[in-house]
Amino acid sequence: MTEGMRLSSPRYWLASFALLLAGFATFAGLYDVQPLLPVFAHEFAIAPATASLALSASTVALAVALFAAGSISESLGRKLPIVGSLVISAAITFACAWVTNFPMLLALRLLEGIAISGVPAIAMAYISEEVAPEALGFSMGLYVSGTALGGMSGRFLVGYISDAHGWRVALMAVAVLGIACALAVGALMPNSRRFVRQPQSLRGHVAAYAAHVSDPGLPWLYVTSFIIMGAFVAIYNYLGFRLAAAPFGLDQTQIGAIFIVYLVGVAASAIMGRLADRYGRRNVLWISEAIFAAGAFVTLAGNVPMIVAGMAILTFGFFGAHSVASSWVGRRATSNRAHATALYLFAYYLGSSVVGSLGGVAFGAFGWPGTVGTALALLAVALTIAIVVLRVVAPAEPPAASLG
Repeated sequence: MTEGMRLSSPRYWLASFALLLAGFATFAGLYDVQPLLPVFAHEFAIAPATASLALSASTVALAVALFAAGSISESLGRKLPIVGSLVISAAITFACAWVTNFPMLLALRLLEGIAISGVPAIAMAYISEEVAPEALGFSMGLYVSGTALGGMSGRFLVGYISDAHGWRVALMAVAVLGIACALAVGALMPNSRRFVRQPQSLRGHVAAYAAHVSDPGLPWLYVTSFIIMGAFVAIYNYLGFRLAAAPFGLDQTQIGAIFIVYLVGVAASAIMGRLADRYGRRNVLWISEAIFAAGAFVTLAGNVPMIVAGMAILTFGFFGAHSVASSWVGRRATSNRAHATALYLFAYYLGSSVVGSLGGVAFGAFGWPGTVGTALALLAVALTIAIVVLRVVAPAEPPAASLG
């Protein structure tokens, strides 16, 4: 079999840039509605927790559809499903700009989640297959950096344009950006050299998923994925409601500008991914989670500069933890990697949907301290898994090694 791409290979950087763009477009389209949740609540006369369904509908659909996307890619390959997903999801984003009621918006966002599912699991499988082991953490970190940059750009762009021209024009702008990225990915992404086509059978898929679930280490990474994404989305979902209300009274442009702290996540993904290659994934994972928790606590402050600082800290911690955990799954799973990453991302987006909505219930009952308290309680569980459980279920991990 062809040798995996190394840092010195031009194909490595071409693939990394293409996947960075894929991650960018995916998360720009997925999270573009997040700064608009207060706008939806006002325009459609709905509660904050109901408005958050505009995001949760996509993430829960994405979580479920990942199983089909990962399985299909084992026969169709990696590149074609990724490019197709980018084109279809951009078209649905454009359609969202023309809805006349909230149920219609939810239906389209549900379809968008299904369309987007062709990117995350397949992109992670592509990286795990095509990249040499010693460069895997850095490559996965670059891909996650693209998702961070896309999440930031989508939110900031929508916040800025919606203030000037309305939320419908803002969503159309994101759709145009998505099409441009899809064309670039199609032109730049190298075809797979190490992909091995797998026969399609229900029994084979079930066996592949069962093998990953019965692994002593992978399920704990899936639980970690559920927790860190859920806590992260819960905080970001309701930050806009807090800052739009007294005593802050920020407008949509100002709230959208806060998402610039996602640039910290871009750096964190690459930095922590590289450190995990050198010093071990478990060590970097729990440190990232601790940084996440510290940042969440800082957001309890009563002034905007401290809140922004806390968001920057927790964003660094989240993206560091995500890049480490996701690359660990790729190293741990030695076969049927699309199935393994589909399970990881199922937990990831399920956490976004479930805890994202749970954070709204806590926000309605106890205000911002309720949302932050929910996130901190979950992160305490994640820290316990990283520090205690993964030490027990995994053998001693040398630098640049994985769970097994």
